[in-house]
Amino acid sequence: MLRRSVLGLAGGLLAMPSLARAQAWPARPVTMVVPWAAGGGADSVTRIFVSGLEQELGVPVNVVNRTGGNGVVGHSAIATARPDGYTLGVASSEISYFRALGMAEISPDSFDILSRLATIPAGVTVRAGSPWKSVQEMLAAIKEGRKGLYTASGSGLGGSWHIALAGMLRAAGMEADQVRWVPSQGGAPAMQDVVAGGISMATCSPIEGKPLIDAGQARGLAVMGRNRLEVLPGLPTLVESGLDWTFENWFALVGPRGLPEETHRRLLEAAGRAQAKPEVRGLLAQRGIVPVWETPDAAGRFARDYAVTAAELLRALGLAKA
Repeated sequence: MLRRSVLGLAGGLLAMPSLARAQAWPARPVTMVVPWAAGGGADSVTRIFVSGLEQELGVPVNVVNRTGGNGVVGHSAIATARPDGYTLGVASSEISYFRALGMAEISPDSFDILSRLATIPAGVTVRAGSPWKSVQEMLAAIKEGRKGLYTASGSGLGGSWHIALAGMLRAAGMEADQVRWVPSQGGAPAMQDVVAGGISMATCSPIEGKPLIDAGQARGLAVMGRNRLEVLPGLPTLVESGLDWTFENWFALVGPRGLPEETHRRLLEAAGRAQAKPEVRGLLAQRGIVPVWETPDAAGRFARDYAVTAAELLRALGLAKA
């Protein structure tokens, strides 16, 4: 009996280092990959969230921007990282349609999705001198005009803001490509083109056009979110304008598939507390970003359903490869 007790104690002592390692996460700094450039929406969401997450984890969380391939490089880096909890990322809605566009074999199922962190609604913004005073007037003109007469921008071809436009046109009873899309490097360059008269409208987030709206150089017609924006309360939603369409770009806290169960649990708890901090939610709201927190199951379902809608619109635009 004594020998068995000694052996049992020895076995327990041998098991303790691995147990301690499992319970010690995080024992060193965590890397948070952002697949987009510094200063953009994904970067802003990440850095605000990380300010709260560092407090909860008690270790540095280093934000690393891994750009390239229209988001493919950074998202691939997250999906293929060692699943130990030390490399995480903030994925954008592009993970739901990389495959449909034939850009990469990346889908929501490539990640361990913990929760969406935030949404940024699309909108409709025109130059200040535009004859359109409402989204109804704009849609009526588009419907009456020939296909391709009017132009829009806000992202690359097949990007989030292009899909937002396609859905709005379909909801208004038109073909998804009734308005010709002009690819751009983002919402800010698109807004400059709107003000200069180079394109008819931008369907990026109205927040990206807010400085020009405030300066009297641009006019916001609508927001595609479920609710009006606190920072632009005068903009009606499309639903208020009689159109059954909403579109919000979204960002999610993700890791590579296969995170250890205990690490997943600790991360989920710490991230939930971080996202609930008033200072985190306040900073997001000040930028017109809507904070979100949900269960992993709800986040995964949303991403997969979104992929179905996005693929349908990309097919209608003639852009889907799969």
